[in-house]
Amino acid sequence: MMKKNVLVLPGDGIGQEVVAPAIAVMDVAAKQEGCEITVTQGLVGGVAIDATGNPLPAETLELAKAADAVLLGGVGGPKWDDLPMASRPEKGLLGLRQGLGLFANLRPALLSAPLASASSLKPELVADLDILIIRELTGGIYFGEPRGIETRDNERVGFNTMVYSEHEIERIARSGFELASKRNKRLCSVDKANVLEVSQLWREVVNSIAGDYPDVELSHMYVDNAAMQLVRAPKQFDVIVTTNMFGDILSDVAAMLTGSLGMLPSASLAASGTGLYEPVHGTAPDIAGKDMANPLATILSVGMMFRYSLDLPAAADSIDKAVAQVLAEGYRTADIAGPNDDVVGCRTMGELVIERL
Repeated sequence: MMKKNVLVLPGDGIGQEVVAPAIAVMDVAAKQEGCEITVTQGLVGGVAIDATGNPLPAETLELAKAADAVLLGGVGGPKWDDLPMASRPEKGLLGLRQGLGLFANLRPALLSAPLASASSLKPELVADLDILIIRELTGGIYFGEPRGIETRDNERVGFNTMVYSEHEIERIARSGFELASKRNKRLCSVDKANVLEVSQLWREVVNSIAGDYPDVELSHMYVDNAAMQLVRAPKQFDVIVTTNMFGDILSDVAAMLTGSLGMLPSASLAASGTGLYEPVHGTAPDIAGKDMANPLATILSVGMMFRYSLDLPAAADSIDKAVAQVLAEGYRTADIAGPNDDVVGCRTMGELVIERL
């Protein structure tokens, strides 16, 4: 029997609740494919701060490096908002990305026809939507130096630096081309090359390697236009590749095309195949502990884990099909429910998926 090790980091807020059914689904789907998964749990984010004073304890990072994959629930919440920037829960997530070398963030925006009414857009614009946004994850303005807040001419000034090297751009662009070649063979690179030098370099590098992928149609779009096109005609896109900050923003725009952040999984991948898998949604402290959270994004993230890190695509397919079946039968958590839907809680939704694996 194949054996794999998965580190689970429930994190804060509803993270604890959505991770539990996802672990149960993972166990069943793995065993169906002859794989035994050993789950280890660790601390990250606010709960890690409360326990150790550090959003990413050294022990957690070591466990992550030793694991075949990492499943994360979510980090952050109002409780820790007043901490210094360097000590906030989100720094734990950034530290994991850097420590594991996770340079490519994959965020699919999928909308099956039964959920089209949950979107704020017209159903015909979003039914059967299937977009993949690839966000560069370890460079750009979130990590660039210098950064800070200082006093100049008797007033405070805040500053950050957007930096990308050629090899960083080429690495993420190749990921985009390769994934597009396995889908509908269309790649849109999003930048702001009309005003940013760093985007001019981005576009030059992307163009320079396009010839290596003759089967993929490459286009370019400025980020402001891309945001507009995502809500005007989202089905024009297949794969989007972009920078850290632009990807952060555009993937949330794409998320709401589907009606709820609670439906969207994500994968953050290293060159080695190691991955961090997490739902796109936040920690939702307002509903934490009420069995109202939607676990489907976390369950679908487990599906991505099977596909990209554990090399069990059949398990990924079975999870995707089980989730689709539950939705087709009319079961909904509160965040995606319509007036005639059968509303269930977090735990029940997980059980419904397992029954259909």
